Amino acid sequence: MTHPLAHFLTESPLVAILRGVTPDTVLAIGQALFDAGFRAIEVPLNSPDPFDSIAILARHFGDTCLVGAGTVLTPEAVEKVAAAGGRLIVTPNTDPAVITRAVELGLLPMPGFATATEAFAAIKAGARHLKLFPAATYGHGHIKALSAVMPADVKLYAVGGVGADNLSVWRTAGVAGIGVGSEIFKPGFTAEQVGGKAQQIISAWRAADD
Repeated sequence: MTHPLAHFLTESPLVAILRGVTPDTVLAIGQALFDAGFRAIEVPLNSPDPFDSIAILARHFGDTCLVGAGTVLTPEAVEKVAAAGGRLIVTPNTDPAVITRAVELGLLPMPGFATATEAFAAIKAGARHLKLFPAATYGHGHIKALSAVMPADVKLYAVGGVGADNLSVWRTAGVAGIGVGSEIFKPGFTAEQVGGKAQQIISAWRAADD
């Protein structure tokens, strides 16, 4: 069964990770990402005032962009993200309680996994979008092998060390999408810088799809 929020990731299966973003800059940066073609934005919860940033993005983009949080570690944090208007729940690990709470609230969970055991635990809890993390540690061969045993409705994403320069090899390995952090945003980057980097990622993804 397709998640009602999955269409954002179908349109553009690229997640922008804004670790360290602040509420006073998040809207301009989010707009630059959106204008470049991103339709999913994640504010990690170890950023300054993350719930404020999520609320700002959620209010501005409404139903035009999938906004949410990363580094979500507890069911209580899931509830706070939902209260702020976030609908994407990204985790660095596989925690069934976090996934289950996200599903209960109608949010889209994207848990991190490394092994087949973790992947199937996430699937059992209700996740259908999984991120290999950190992808660079395990390599594209790892995700290619795991793809062979995944259910047809499960999408695998590569996050951690994936960018414009090596995106094509990950696409060839079978990833449905990627998450991009420091290559697209670091504290101090201007909206113009972020927009330019976002366009490079979009172009690389399209080239990999050709």
